[in-house]
Amino acid sequence: MRQLKAIILAAGEGSRMKSKKPKVLHEILNKSMVDYVIETAKGCGAEEVCVVVGHKAEEVKAGIRAEGISFALQAEQKGTGHAVMMAGDFIDESSDMLILYGDTPLITGETLTKLVEVHRTEGHSVTVVSSKIEDPTGYGRIMRDDHGGFERIVEHKDATDTQRMINEINTGIYIFNGRELKESLGKLNNNNAQGEYYLTDCLELILKAGGKVEAVVAKDADEFFGVNSRVQLAEAAKIMKHRINRKHMESGVTLVDPENTYIGSDVKIGMDTVILPGCVLEGNTEIGEDCEIGPNSRLTDTKLGNGVKFQTSTAIESEIGNETTVGPFAYIRPNCHIGNRVKVGDFVEVKNSTIGDGTKIGANVVIGGWTTIGKRCEIYPNASIGLEPQDLKFKGEKSYCNIGDETVIREFVTISRATGEGEETRV
Repeated sequence: MRQLKAIILAAGEGSRMKSKKPKVLHEILNKSMVDYVIETAKGCGAEEVCVVVGHKAEEVKAGIRAEGISFALQAEQKGTGHAVMMAGDFIDESSDMLILYGDTPLITGETLTKLVEVHRTEGHSVTVVSSKIEDPTGYGRIMRDDHGGFERIVEHKDATDTQRMINEINTGIYIFNGRELKESLGKLNNNNAQGEYYLTDCLELILKAGGKVEAVVAKDADEFFGVNSRVQLAEAAKIMKHRINRKHMESGVTLVDPENTYIGSDVKIGMDTVILPGCVLEGNTEIGEDCEIGPNSRLTDTKLGNGVKFQTSTAIESEIGNETTVGPFAYIRPNCHIGNRVKVGDFVEVKNSTIGDGTKIGANVVIGGWTTIGKRCEIYPNASIGLEPQDLKFKGEKSYCNIGDETVIREFVTISRATGEGEETRV
């Protein structure tokens, strides 16, 4: 089978975003638009991905989280055809070449997989995805012959009044035979109103050379929604949120108020977990079964076991064990490891620390960095344990403050460095 490779066009400035940040790095639910597109391309079988960069190229390269990506530079933006030309060394004549855009984050792997299947099964030279929409203003129009076959694409600015009445539009998503793509790029010219090299002209050139070109109509036009402004970014985020939330509900998760629940695309949630309103779950967060999260909680890159109750609190880059309760109004800062059946009370802050199974932490407790607290300890309200990083006296030790198993720490006690070894040690 022929290899599949993907070229993602991401060189534009995106001036309508009114931002210092490159357009394709703007995020939807904590992931950049271009990373969504890269992930989808890989998900449909693209073994290699090349991103064409231009405006703030180095910033775009640095901002992409995906690994193993190739880059090509389009120093001057002279059209989509010119952008693909800049990736000429990446084009493999023996492969199929998928062309995508870095500002269309809603495209799904299912749609691209079907596109690849149709392209290969029917032996096309090029397959383009089209869609029928109510207001096609600004889009290139699909021209068909008397038999309904693909004829050519006319850009909106070059279209006649009659052609602008056509509502079948070019989504900008293509799959090319690599050899025919390379040959047609060598024949492109910029004889048009904008003086640009249009990738769409490659289709007409391939047809004239005897190739087979077809347009496949997609069912869901939302997948090809291009983001060019903050307003459109919010619209895309709403569609993505609905899509992700529906997936979790269909998998056995209860979202009490889906419209006010924000879940990132990489988040995993176990069956029979309940998410209350106002929660933000992002990054590589994993939540077990039978948990209750919220209301108004935030979990970032955090792993929760089964049966956790996490109430109106925040946790970042940490792990929380089975049947533990947290909050309300607790703050679990990065690199915390909280065991099973732990109780983390109201207004507790834990930083870079390990808490053993069965330990109970009362309200208003602060546990500073580099602290280890053993199993079945009891920490009364308003205690303060551990050192802050600016205290360099014990720099280099694995843990600044070690509290042994079954230690009891009374109210308003401050411990900067201690080791409790025996049972029922009382401080």
